[in-house]
Parts: sequence; C-alpha cells; structure tokens
Amino acid sequence: VGAPAARVGPARATMAARMSARAAPSRAGRHCRPACAASRRAVTAVAAASLDEMVLATKKERLAHLESQALAALDFAAETGGATFPCALIAGDVVILDLLAKRGYIQSGKVRVAFIDTFHLFPETVEFMAQKEAEYGFEALRFKAVGCDTKDDYDRVYGADLWKENIEEYDRVAKVEPFQRALKDTGCTAMINGRRRDHGFERAFLDVYEGKEGDWKVQPLAYWTFEDCFDYLRLNGVPYHPLHDQGYPSIGDAKDTVTVPKEKWFEYAGERSGRFQGLNNQDGSRKTECGIHVDGAERTFERDLWEAGASEVMQLEDREGLEGRINAGEGTALVVYAPWCQFCQAAEGAWEQFAAESELPVAKYRGDTDRDFVRPMGVESFPTFLWLPKDGGKPVKYTGGEEDRTPEKFAEFFNAQA
Repeated sequence: VGAPAARVGPARATMAARMSARAAPSRAGRHCRPACAASRRAVTAVAAASLDEMVLATKKERLAHLESQALAALDFAAETGGATFPCALIAGDVVILDLLAKRGYIQSGKVRVAFIDTFHLFPETVEFMAQKEAEYGFEALRFKAVGCDTKDDYDRVYGADLWKENIEEYDRVAKVEPFQRALKDTGCTAMINGRRRDHGFERAFLDVYEGKEGDWKVQPLAYWTFEDCFDYLRLNGVPYHPLHDQGYPSIGDAKDTVTVPKEKWFEYAGERSGRFQGLNNQDGSRKTECGIHVDGAERTFERDLWEAGASEVMQLEDREGLEGRINAGEGTALVVYAPWCQFCQAAEGAWEQFAAESELPVAKYRGDTDRDFVRPMGVESFPTFLWLPKDGGKPVKYTGGEEDRTPEKFAEFFNAQA
C-alpha cells in the first residue's frame, strides 16, 4: 500500500517539472556534461584563487595598520631616552626585534636589548640570539643569576634542583632579579615587551601604553594575535625560532616547555599552553607567569632595605659581622633578605617597628649574594627570619606566613625564644 499522493500546487508543479527535466536530460545534454563539468571546475578554481587573494589582501591591510601602530609605540619608547627591550625570542619578540631594526634603534643603541639567561634555556635559544645579533648588527646585554657565569656556577650556588624545590625562589633568582637588574643597569625609562591580549585572561585588558613618566611599559603588540605575528614573519621573510618548526608555539625554559598540536596554536591563549608544564603556584593554582610580568616586578630599587643611619635594625655587612653576632653570647633576631625581593620589601616596615619596640638585638644580613654561607642556617628563600641562640647553637626559624609578618607576631615568637 503506497502513501497518498501529495497535492501539488502550480508553483510546485513547475519546480517538479524542472527537476524531472534535470533528472532526465536530453541526448544533447548528456553529450555536453563533461564540458560543463570542466567549465564549472575552472570557475571554482578561479573563485578559490580569488578567495586566497582576497584573504591575503585583508591580512596585508590588517598588518599594515598593526605595524604602523607598533612602530609609533616603539618611537615613543625610544624617545624617552631609556628604552629597554627584555627579549626572550618568542614569535612576538622576534617581530619587535625586526621592527626595532627597521628603525635602526637596536643598531644605534637607542633601544637596549636585554637577554635573561636562566641557565635552563634550550640551547637553540642561546644560539638563535647570536644569529639575530649577527643578522641585525647589535649586541644584547646578557643578565644571569647573581654570582654566576656558567651553569656549573649556578648549580654550585643555588642548586640544580632549586626549581623543583621552590619554584617561586627559582623565579626570583633566575628571572626576576636579573630582569630588575637589567632595567636598573640600563637606566630604563620605558620597558618594551611583547605581551598581548590573546595570551590569556591575565593579559586580556592590556593597552599599548601603561605606566607614567620615567616608568613606562610599552606593549607594541598588545592588539595583535599570535596568527598576526606569524603572518608578519612569513610575509616579511623574517627567520623565527627554529623550535617553532618542532612543535613549540612558545619557548621558555627547556625543563617545563612542551610541544602543542599546531591546530591549537591559534586558539585563545594557545601560544602559552605549552609553558610551565607541571608547575603550580604556592596557592596550588596552575602557574601561568614566570614572575617577570607580575605587578611590581619591573620596579628597580636604588636603596638597600633597613638602611644604615635611618633604621633601628643592626647592620651585619659581611660574614665576619654575622659570625660575630652568632658568637656574641646574646640571642639575636635576624632577617636574611634580598633587597630586590618583593616579599622582603613588604616586610620592611613590620621588622623595622619590631626593632624599634624590642629590647632584643634585631639585625639583618643580605643573603642573596652569599647563599653558600646562609644555606646551612636553614635559609631557602627570602626573607627568612631566624633566632640566633646566645649559646651559638642552631638557628631557630620563624615559620609564620606572610600574614604573620607583623611586629606583634615577631615579638611573640622572638621573646619566647629569648
């Protein structure tokens, strides 16, 4: 039993007739089918070629605008008289290098290029910087952990496994302190960097210009995308980091950087998805920043903490002074610190007030330049607060967290030790 016949109106009848005619072509139509198909293919090929050309044209138009904007930002930075570009040689940084070279800024030294060698970089990164220096005719300023010229030096002073034991301390030693020193040594008034909005939510609201007179941050690629960066490099024939061709969208330390499927590279935050693998912050959250671009990290400090003549804190200037204090026959409250450390800076006021109000000797010793000496005392990070017993015995560490670094908490702990 068949289905009932559908009612067909005049319009549908006409359409049905046309479809029937197509389904049963004439003998002449059958003969012209190959020629018609070839013609259609030719039209499709022309359309595809035109589409590719249109896409390329729009990319070039977009890049022309972005490049003009970026060059204006670099001009601004260069005219401040103290522009510094910390360069890690990721794709965006290579774009910036090329733009700076177009202006002649890195060749003339009007913009200084700083290269932070963490001693954990891929060998290809160090080699690629040398290639870029030769290509553009400039010399990058290299900055490393304090007291270290080689990886062997670093392992001896800080320990090869510091990044496993204390990632925050590793960041400060290998990245943040050299970064701050680079800005200080170059007299930086405008820090050029390659941060972009599409890097992830931490950077989603970046503007091209941030800061104030004498302390500018300039992000010339803030509105670019990762795809824009590669479009620029390819269209301008600029050699990029060789590890991109091995599957790395972004390149950091070899110890925690992995490859990423290329279909994920241009997703939002896709560029940095292979970075900081297996690393967490102290609060347990997944690590997404190295410490250089967190708030305040770019600040440099011309002064020491608890400066002589302006502080109640006893000044222990060298090993002899510290050893003398250990063997003085009276207990001493001691902070082992690094002046560049933001946590030490945050504790400065509380330790100063504690020293002013306490009847105990309260002292300081700079540990970042003498780690071999202070490490056996239990110093693993800065600041470390210690009680030095009057009998010269093993120091007792204050274990309170950041929220416990108050004059009252210090007094409670150290008075109990005394």
